[in-house]
Amino acid sequence: MKKYIITSAVLFGIFFPKAQSSDSLKTENKVTFSAYAELFYSYDFNEPANHLRQNFLYSYNRHNELNLNLGLVKANYQSENLRANVALMAGTYAQDNMAAEQEALRYVNEANVGIKISKTKNLWIDAGIMPSHIGWESAIGKDNVNLTRSFAAENSPYFETGAKVSYTSDNGKWFLSGLVLNGWQRIAKPEGNQTISFGHQVTYKPTEKITLNSSSFIGNDKSKAEKRMRYFHDLYGNFQLTERFSALLGFDIGAEQKEKGSNSYNIWYTPNVLMKYQLDNKWALAGRVEYYNDKNGVIISTKTDNGFQTFGYSLNVDYAILKNVVFRTEARGFTSKDAIFMKNDEMKQGNFFITTSLAAWF
Repeated sequence: MKKYIITSAVLFGIFFPKAQSSDSLKTENKVTFSAYAELFYSYDFNEPANHLRQNFLYSYNRHNELNLNLGLVKANYQSENLRANVALMAGTYAQDNMAAEQEALRYVNEANVGIKISKTKNLWIDAGIMPSHIGWESAIGKDNVNLTRSFAAENSPYFETGAKVSYTSDNGKWFLSGLVLNGWQRIAKPEGNQTISFGHQVTYKPTEKITLNSSSFIGNDKSKAEKRMRYFHDLYGNFQLTERFSALLGFDIGAEQKEKGSNSYNIWYTPNVLMKYQLDNKWALAGRVEYYNDKNGVIISTKTDNGFQTFGYSLNVDYAILKNVVFRTEARGFTSKDAIFMKNDEMKQGNFFITTSLAAWF
């Protein structure tokens, strides 16, 4: 996003221009403000009568209507030893992802504060409502390879609440963090839940063209009486293969106890391949192939014999109207082992839809 910056050094220079120095500009605190909005239209050829699409999708999930996926305003404060973010949001993304939260919290995208705890190293403690440390996609559409989100992104946390310790190496190649969390995409804990959840993230950038990431979650997202430990790992590599062509390979796997105290686990997993080709400074093509296997319905419950075992494929075309405005169109389809998609009062194995979006930011 393009950001408008207000610094004490700038204000000082306006009123006392001769007293301003280049050194002061490097050290003064600064606040930045930014905004993002993304409108979308999606046509689902299964034509759901209530205009609500699949219950395992939480973004762009309306049929045959122009709508706001995400509108976001954000303030960021950054100094040498302190940082903070506050962001408020609206849209169908907020409505679908925050449905389990208290009403007063459903419009909060971020609210966190960080303190640097080392004078010589880039070592921080951050606490509050933060973007998730899991996955290769975020809620901000323009930052993602594809227009819509993958099965993996939609069914793992977009946000988290807790505290983390993070370290970035002096050369910027390594990032390491450990987290204590309220739960699996939670602000408030579920009623009766007394469990603390944990996570980690390790990111390695051997070159400017390669990023490797490992993230995890360990915890229980149910009440004390129904406690089932969940273990989840996210692994991906992002590769800039040529100046115009990039690819991302991702694999998520999770395991959850079948019942409280059990030594048996239900397993789910999802491999992903994403590719993008930048035709020129305005046009880009991107595609995704994915598979999600959740036979026992831990994350996506279908109540069918084979559960959710579904292939997904998509192709999108992007056009940058301006430097801060992009128009995108995507065709996407699903094919499942069982008939889990409703069409004309019948269950089908396939689902196909086309989505367009217009995103602007400043």
